[in-house]
Amino acid sequence: MLLEDNIITFMKNEQKRIPEGSESRLPRMLRDLKSALKKKFQCVFEGIAKAGSPTLLNQIYAELYITEGGTAEVNDEHEVRQIETASRKPDRPETTIRQEDIFKASPGRDEPIRTVLTKGVAGIGKTVLTQKYSLDWAEDKANQDIQFIFPFTFRELNVLKEEKFSLVELVHHFFTETKEAGICSFEDFQVVFIFDGLDECRLPLDFHKTTILTDPRKSTSVDVLLINLIRGKLLPTARLWITTRPAAANQIPPKCVGMVTEVRGFTDPQKEEYFRKRFRDEEQASRIISHIKTSRSLHIMCHIPVFCWITATVLEDVLETREEGQLPKTLTEMYIHFLVVKAKVKKVKCDGGAETDPHWSPESRKMMESLGKLAFDQLQKGNLIFYESDLTECGIDIRAASVYSGVFTQIFKEERGLYQDKVFCFIHLSVQEFLAALHVHMTFINSGLNLLEQQQTTSQKSETRASAEKHFYQSAVNKALQSPNGHLDLFLRFLLGLSMQTNQTLLQGLMTQTGSSSQTSQEIVKYIKKKFSEDLSAGKSINLFHCLNELNDRSLLEEIQQSLSSGNLCTYKLSPAQWSALVFILLSSEEDLDVFDLQKYSASEEALLWLLPVVKASNKALLSVPDLSERGCEALSSVLCSVLFSERNEAEYQHSAGFRTEASVCYSGESTVYPGNVQTESL
Repeated sequence: MLLEDNIITFMKNEQKRIPEGSESRLPRMLRDLKSALKKKFQCVFEGIAKAGSPTLLNQIYAELYITEGGTAEVNDEHEVRQIETASRKPDRPETTIRQEDIFKASPGRDEPIRTVLTKGVAGIGKTVLTQKYSLDWAEDKANQDIQFIFPFTFRELNVLKEEKFSLVELVHHFFTETKEAGICSFEDFQVVFIFDGLDECRLPLDFHKTTILTDPRKSTSVDVLLINLIRGKLLPTARLWITTRPAAANQIPPKCVGMVTEVRGFTDPQKEEYFRKRFRDEEQASRIISHIKTSRSLHIMCHIPVFCWITATVLEDVLETREEGQLPKTLTEMYIHFLVVKAKVKKVKCDGGAETDPHWSPESRKMMESLGKLAFDQLQKGNLIFYESDLTECGIDIRAASVYSGVFTQIFKEERGLYQDKVFCFIHLSVQEFLAALHVHMTFINSGLNLLEQQQTTSQKSETRASAEKHFYQSAVNKALQSPNGHLDLFLRFLLGLSMQTNQTLLQGLMTQTGSSSQTSQEIVKYIKKKFSEDLSAGKSINLFHCLNELNDRSLLEEIQQSLSSGNLCTYKLSPAQWSALVFILLSSEEDLDVFDLQKYSASEEALLWLLPVVKASNKALLSVPDLSERGCEALSSVLCSVLFSERNEAEYQHSAGFRTEASVCYSGESTVYPGNVQTESL
């Protein structure tokens, strides 16, 4: 009797799970779901959403550089610094992954991968990566062993913060095809859930206090659903792909992640591939690629796909409108041109004006002031996405915001019209930082108010114009240097770039007043060069050189480069600024730092201490120092430990007076890093 009861119970449960006729509707439902995903993802709006001309994703998609390994630990360093580090050639062959193979285990790995966490800086291409994965599945090109792919974004899920759903209801809500087919259970299917943009999540993801939930048909809050899905308590057979910017990676406990991958963006050949796809004219494409290679700043930033789009947008316009015009070389010039191009598009397309008309009307100037205020206020709060209330606080008319979609992206939710909530963001963090710098600069030029200082003192109010300008830029340099993680690095580059009269000329019509004489620029350059004598980290020193580049001053670098080329570099005579220039040149070198030999420069402790960032970046370092003090030992020890535990290949150190140490790093099949072959010999 017990067996019969069990059979009856089992049959009743099965009937609940799969409604009558749903099996026959399954093939049609899959066709409808794939059709919906194709419609959603086959076209992309490069750099922007819901604006401009759509481009076929398959036509412009270039393979991104995805590497396996790393950790989900927090990295709150400025993302441009992370890009600069990544732009140097990898120190050893890395395990690269194609997007269609994201869940495939690497050789030697036994356990299947359930959850993949993919990190990458803003604009590096994480969203497009997930879209391409979904599109390939929908077009029957890849991963046909998967029966369902459900792509979500955290921006969409944020809107449902106060709602309650079961997992099944949540899927039905976003993918109505499953509801129409009567699919009430996903346990017996191969399912992939994609959650894009963890860094934008505004749901309270508390993995320590959340109630355990195992029933996919039980309603609860969206955050509880997500936590239990990620934990594997809910639908443990499903596979999850989560994308995030590095600073938010630690929101997911490491034990819940099967594999961490990182999107490094475009390699150098992929940059060229992008521009050759974008510009069909071979001569034009070659000129653009050649120009980008001449500017270190532009070349580094082009690791970010969205910056390639910005660059292409600007250079296309410059080449069309100025036959012999000089192409922008600095980041500030590039972003000013981008702003002007978008203002021109708005004037012609939205206002019905001619291309020769002035780009900046009183209304558009007012709008840019409001956008700049929003950018600065939200940058100070660390926000990349904002809601209607944030815009209203800055005096922005919601209805007018979408008109500025080239600069300011309006992202309507993809809930098929069920919600009216709108979320807003700038197309990239760097655009937000540029507009924030423009706002701070214009506020100072127009009113004398320094937004970077909490309180304006009486002495400041009585300063002469030249003295006030000098104080303004110096305070910006100091504030950026005080940031422990470089969060104001790019902001500072833009602010100093805006001090140049040539750049202010480009913004005529938007800036009703100009400031900053050439003498002021020279004073800023002197002040920055003095800062090199302070005890600055390598990252801060490097950013100061980028600042000098924005100020069109390359004297320090040219001086050291000339000495290096002629073989007349006397390191014992170098000033702190010159040492910093040498480090910058070596780190920026196109040549792979396969073997770095300290003796080529100097066998002194001073040289070692200055060149430690180069030691850290090299594959193999040969260091021979006769008398190393305790301070030198501590500094070298710190770098060696960092080298060992950051997946470097090999470091060798020779101390002729006391001991010889060799350290190398061993790698297992699972990318676990551990020190090996560490020896100390007494002489």
